[in-house]
Amino acid sequence: MEHKVKVSILSDNRLFRELLARILSKKGDIEIVSTDQLSPDAIENLGNFLPDVLLVDSTAFVLSEAANLREHGSEDHKIKIVVAAVDEGEEDGDGALFLGAVRQGVSGFVPKEASALDVVAAVRSVARGEAVCSPHLCKLLFDFVAQQAQEQRGRRTTSSLGLTRRELQLIPMIDSGLTNKEIATQLNLSEQTVKNHVHRILHKVGAKNRLAIADVREAQELLQ
Repeated sequence: MEHKVKVSILSDNRLFRELLARILSKKGDIEIVSTDQLSPDAIENLGNFLPDVLLVDSTAFVLSEAANLREHGSEDHKIKIVVAAVDEGEEDGDGALFLGAVRQGVSGFVPKEASALDVVAAVRSVARGEAVCSPHLCKLLFDFVAQQAQEQRGRRTTSSLGLTRRELQLIPMIDSGLTNKEIATQLNLSEQTVKNHVHRILHKVGAKNRLAIADVREAQELLQ
């Protein structure tokens, strides 16, 4: 007999719970094992039902109960989480709620304008070990990963060359052809201070002159 996907639904909206439970239970490969309101007690009760997938309608609730949720997972049976009715308008900018939920193990996000069939598809996909989110949230995730990679390269460069934050700030300005006086004006520093920084940068990166500074740094990054 084919294993059914066991699903628990948590929401403060009774209509949401009952409607999704009715729709999902009509699918031959899905079994609703519990429905409840959003509360710490509801998380505690998950241990009695051992669902494969937890379906909730609040990203904030998942974040607030993240530690509690982890306690009910194990190597043999990890509860996968799908957040439905996601308001993507709340995820503009840096997408803090979305990214925070990803860090806590949420692997499915269904926007509030999605259909019931989209929720069914998300539950099945997540149960198979896949991840689900809209193109908008996917772009937020891609941008975050790219930003982290860029920052990591910067940290490695700083470590390998021994450059300070101020010295790193000066490199693109030097590369753009600004004089010490022009850099000093932009950064509100004295021209002598900038001259001292440039001298230290030349020494640290092993460059013979100002024009070679950026080339040396780029070569170092490529070798990381």
